Amino acid sequence: MMPLDFIINLLSSPQLYLLIFIVITLKLSIIFVPQNEAWLVERFGKYRSTKEAGLNFLIPFIDSIGAKRSLKETAVDVPSQSAITKDNISLVVDGVLYFRVLDPYKATYGVDDYRFAVTQLAQTTMRSELGKMELDKTFEERDLLNANIVAAINTASDPWGVQVLRYEIKDIVPPSSVMEAMEAQMKAEREKRAQILESEGDRQSAINIAEGKKQAQVLAAEADKQEQILRAEGEASAILAVADAQAQALRTIGEAADTEQGQKAIQLELATKAIEAKKAIAKESSVVLLPEDSTSASSMVAQGLSIINLINKAQKNNS
Repeated sequence: MMPLDFIINLLSSPQLYLLIFIVITLKLSIIFVPQNEAWLVERFGKYRSTKEAGLNFLIPFIDSIGAKRSLKETAVDVPSQSAITKDNISLVVDGVLYFRVLDPYKATYGVDDYRFAVTQLAQTTMRSELGKMELDKTFEERDLLNANIVAAINTASDPWGVQVLRYEIKDIVPPSSVMEAMEAQMKAEREKRAQILESEGDRQSAINIAEGKKQAQVLAAEADKQEQILRAEGEASAILAVADAQAQALRTIGEAADTEQGQKAIQLELATKAIEAKKAIAKESSVVLLPEDSTSASSMVAQGLSIINLINKAQKNNS
């Protein structure tokens, strides 16, 4: 343990008091401002300067920290309040306000409590903007309503050094009677859309059936047309084939008839047909007149041959 005399001498030493004074002076003269904060320095109660993030120095016992302002974005819950729309419907609305301090000097010396002031301004502005809109528009154009509220608040809060970034309406609650009417309207609208969709489906079904029948008739007509074309082409081909066969047969007969043997064959064929013709005449009539020299088949053949010879001579003379 230290001797008692040493402790007494140390406490009575002026150097100790000087050291303590220096430490306190350094403690009061050096400040460290956190990031995204601004400290306002006052000298004898009057604004002196604004210290930003980092190492800063003060004059001890003369300068003091008058206020500390956060520069971060802040979210404030706007309490529920009643508002009346343009069509005289009472609503209960609440929201959330997002803002930040741009000018720490104005936020400190321009308004007593900027948070309270901005919140109250948001409430009054929201009531004012809702009074310009009808009930249906408040639900359909919520984004426009939020944008109008932000623009109005920023215009009024500029002297406070505060910038409103966003305003979001959390809930809009109309009276119960209005809710029931809206539900009935939505139900009727859904039933209307269902009927429209059903009728559209029936109409489309009828169109599809008619279109199917039309296409079937067109395909049947095309098939019938194709069948008639193919049948006509087949008949034409058959006629051409028969004509070609007959022409070929006539050419063959003509070539054979141009010979001596062919002439004899033709004469024999003519004589045979003459006999058959006379037999047919005899069957149809009970009386048959024949030339005197035509009582035998040989004479009939001779007559046929003479007729053929006369025809051949006449053809040669003409040629």
